[in-house]
Amino acid sequence: MVEPMELNEFHWLLAIVQSIDVGVVVFDREYRVEVWNTFMENRSGRMPSEAHHRSFFELFPEVDKLWFRNKVENVATLGTPSFTIWEQRPYLVRFKNYQPITGLEDFMYQNTTLLPLKGINGDIEHICLIIYDVTDVAINRKRLQKANTELQWLSNTDRLTGLYNRGYWEERLRQEHVRHRRYDSQAALVMFDIDHFKRINDTYGHQAGDSVIRKVAEVVKESLREVDVAGRYGGEEFAVLLPDTDRQGGQIFAERLRAAIEALTVRYQEHEIRFTVSLGVADLGEPTESHAQLIEWADEALYHSKASGRNRVTVHEP
Repeated sequence: MVEPMELNEFHWLLAIVQSIDVGVVVFDREYRVEVWNTFMENRSGRMPSEAHHRSFFELFPEVDKLWFRNKVENVATLGTPSFTIWEQRPYLVRFKNYQPITGLEDFMYQNTTLLPLKGINGDIEHICLIIYDVTDVAINRKRLQKANTELQWLSNTDRLTGLYNRGYWEERLRQEHVRHRRYDSQAALVMFDIDHFKRINDTYGHQAGDSVIRKVAEVVKESLREVDVAGRYGGEEFAVLLPDTDRQGGQIFAERLRAAIEALTVRYQEHEIRFTVSLGVADLGEPTESHAQLIEWADEALYHSKASGRNRVTVHEP
């Protein structure tokens, strides 16, 4: 006969299971539900009587059967708990998220634990699944990650153009130079600026000049491969790093860019503004002491284009 104290303890245990703010499900080795606490009732909308003796997979068809069975069988075989966290798998069962603070997500993020439960004969006959609602933690973490990503983007980006700022693209150029020295890789640098830009500012105003710079940046972005790095050098001057490209490839890119910009018309208020760019190209085809030398060579080629009449491409020659 069970002692009264033992009955009390069992009653207390049931009260605790029902009142704690985590989901508790106990199922047998055939995945038939035996215990279904209040958390599960409230989140699923199913009474314990509806869940009792039903298959866990029938109650939650969204669960990945193969993955979950493997997890459960490992727990039963090894006799040790198993855990999953929301970063690995956002949820096990799809519960709606009713928290007003984190209402931007329509489902509950979850951590889960699987516990082996031994019968009186010492065999593991049941498994306990515990589901933790970690939506607040997950949302806060995602917001922080998003904020950090945005801050990183802002720290590397020129505000006016959306291209990389000088600090970032020059660092990428330095890394490309290191890669060249180690692996003998190739890279070209194209530098260019807007011809007679001061005249544009003086004639139409600085806001018109900003519109011209932004339009040039758009054309540059449309011309890039995924591996290319475009940035603003300063004022109306730009730079484009072309990894795995020699001077001939750099010249072809620069000529296409020159022609695309020459064909542009920037409309500002009642004005239609036409303009051109001058470009210089250099590559790592000859020995360089540092990445800065490549900038010097491209810059020299750029000024040669200006001195030769503008709206043209010059390739730096050794």
